[in-house]
Amino acid sequence: MTTPTSARGRRRAPTRIERAAGRAAALQKPRVILALLLLLALTCVMLLDGYLRAEVGGDQRVRTGASSSKVPDKVLDGGPILTFRGGRATTVSVPSKTIALTFDDGPNPTYTPQVLKILEQYDVPATFFLVGSMVSRYPSIVKTMVQQGNEVGIHTFTHVDLSYQSDARVNREMQQTQLALAGAAGITTTLFRAPYSSETDAIDNYSWPVYEKLGNEGYTSVFVDTDSDDWKKPGVSKIIKWATPSGTKGAAVLFHDAGGERSQTIKALPQYIKKMKAKGYTFTTVSGVMEKRNAAGRQAASASTGSTGQTTTTGVTEAGVTGAGTGTGAGTGTGTGSGSGSQPGSGTAPNGEGGTAPSTGSGTGAATVSRLQAAHRTATGMTLYEGKALIVAVAIAEWALPVLSGLLFVVGVAVMGRFGMMLLIARRHYRLRNKRRFSWGATVTRPVSVIVPAYNEKECIANTLESLAQSTHPIEVIVVDDGSTDGTSEIARAAADKLGMPNVRVIRQENAGKPAALNNGVRNASYDIVVMMDGDTVFEPDTVRQLVQPFADPEVGAVAGNAKVGNRNTIIGAWQHIEYVMGFNLDRRMYDLLRCMPTIPGAIGAFRREAVLEVGGMSEDTLAEDTDITIAMHRAGWRVVYQEHAKAWTEAPGSLKQLWSQRYRWSYGTMQALWKHRKSLTDKGPSGRFGRVGMPLVVLFQIVTPVFAPLIDVFTVYSMIFVDFEAALLAWLAVLGIQLACAAYAFRLDREKYRYLAMMPLQQLAYRQMMYLVLIHSCITALTGGRLRWQKLKRTGEVGTPAGVSG
Repeated sequence: MTTPTSARGRRRAPTRIERAAGRAAALQKPRVILALLLLLALTCVMLLDGYLRAEVGGDQRVRTGASSSKVPDKVLDGGPILTFRGGRATTVSVPSKTIALTFDDGPNPTYTPQVLKILEQYDVPATFFLVGSMVSRYPSIVKTMVQQGNEVGIHTFTHVDLSYQSDARVNREMQQTQLALAGAAGITTTLFRAPYSSETDAIDNYSWPVYEKLGNEGYTSVFVDTDSDDWKKPGVSKIIKWATPSGTKGAAVLFHDAGGERSQTIKALPQYIKKMKAKGYTFTTVSGVMEKRNAAGRQAASASTGSTGQTTTTGVTEAGVTGAGTGTGAGTGTGTGSGSGSQPGSGTAPNGEGGTAPSTGSGTGAATVSRLQAAHRTATGMTLYEGKALIVAVAIAEWALPVLSGLLFVVGVAVMGRFGMMLLIARRHYRLRNKRRFSWGATVTRPVSVIVPAYNEKECIANTLESLAQSTHPIEVIVVDDGSTDGTSEIARAAADKLGMPNVRVIRQENAGKPAALNNGVRNASYDIVVMMDGDTVFEPDTVRQLVQPFADPEVGAVAGNAKVGNRNTIIGAWQHIEYVMGFNLDRRMYDLLRCMPTIPGAIGAFRREAVLEVGGMSEDTLAEDTDITIAMHRAGWRVVYQEHAKAWTEAPGSLKQLWSQRYRWSYGTMQALWKHRKSLTDKGPSGRFGRVGMPLVVLFQIVTPVFAPLIDVFTVYSMIFVDFEAALLAWLAVLGIQLACAAYAFRLDREKYRYLAMMPLQQLAYRQMMYLVLIHSCITALTGGRLRWQKLKRTGEVGTPAGVSG
């Protein structure tokens, strides 16, 4: 803020309002940033939830019918376990009378716990190939799964066919699943099963490079020998039959604990376990299969050469049979898992730093891990912390989205309810007030005082006085110059002399703000009815006469007029014109009949002087002095009404910056006024009536609904991009159609031209979003205890006498 300089070059001290404006400006930027951060957080939560549900970045393509000419025959004809030790592809078969029980697509909160209970009941271990997004959503199930002695493997993060994906996407799918496992159970894994995979003979030229890449990074890919096809829901007997290997063959058997309705699987599983045990089969994990093959290899090697087992003190004890291959790092010693690579949680080889390698003995390493879980690595360091952070973020998203969805429903009902109320009540108000026999009482003809507070209004004050000179009702005009520095008072006096208006008084005061200027005007008013208007507003000749007629009713203490946007031929002006006609005036019709009018506009309002003095005048406690005094009058027992035929033309802000400043002051001031009069909620009499009728309506329709209304747009955009564009677009157009119908009816009641409604779709896309941000900004200011003063908008003076305003 620059310090003003006088004409003689001396620096003068800034005025009170300039100092307040400087303090307010210093606080605005952080609050705007915080408001934007809140919207960014909402967007991130929605994107994360959409990613977890494969709505964001999902890929439903599944490759079929490709050639396998590049896949080695020994792989196509080999066992279900594929490793790449030393860069050479080898497969491992399941020993006879052995079942490697595997489950895909979990965890599921309904079926996976039931599967785990059955496995525990029959003392059967299994290997679960988990979808990372599901792991992050249901971490406690995975933790129980591992603690129970089962083994886990990766089934990608979003269940995509990796043969279609780039290397970067493949890495991301693996790394994110490893992080989810680290956060859920404190482990990572070397096992992998590709979505949509089956037996090894189904590997093709597109999927083979993926298996090679992951194998060279230390992953063991697991396929199936026998598929229960339980996902087809063929019935319990067929599931058991299809899952049973022929003869005494060993097999990697596939079931599903998620991915659909799995009640048949739950019924079939215990019967299948009992059947296979009765046939002499044993159940193990994938690592258990590898351990059996390793043991057989050691025995064969010992028989021919003695002992070929190798033991190291810093690595993993490994032993294998040529042609069978190993790759899980299982062994019989102990170690710390150190090596030259890193574990899958950091994006490369699973057997390196960042975790503790498993062992079956005891020693100085980390806690021993059962050989049935030899593929697990204990997550440490950043992998563990990032994994826990992922789980927390997902938990927040899982909690926030249902809450936001509920709020969206409430907001939607409130918005539609408001439209319905406005249409019904506005129609009734229009018919009631436009009946031929309707009358407020005896015609009011006595003179009234018109108070015009002005601060640096040199562009507009002459037009304002010119419009008042044409008034058909007897008036005195009191211009209160609130310390203007642009010659406003001199221009006002000159205009009054030129127009021949001896009834104009110009009062100068030190800069003290708009409420003080209005109070000064009320004190100097000669008549019992005072009309208040802004210095940038012009009246029609009949405005004052129409505005004061409701005072024929002795219960009426204040009257709200019909404010119109004069500079409506710009985009911003047209948007505000729609808002004034549809929002403000329809609202006022509704509030009038409900007898809880919350605001008399500063541009045009009339008061009984005694009522103003009774409630203490215009208060400086809030930025919205017009809302403050209106509520105060309700609480004092006065009736406040709306006079649609009293029209005033005002100059709306001409830039987005000025518009933001004005609406920010309005919305924040409204919150201040509501908080100031909160005791009306428990009062009796007229005050309590406003508190229990008007206060909730204002809070619901002017604060809560607009604050959460962005949810409608955010969910709509999200749905258009990631879910169903056509359905989301139709829903948005339906809501727009309802708003257009309401707006058209409001324009009809105010006898406005419909052509401005063509700007309404664009208003919904741009202008409304800005109003949301303004309101969120105001809420943040209210919560952080900020305070603003009267702000002066830059005026152009383009709104002249009413005759010159284009319709």
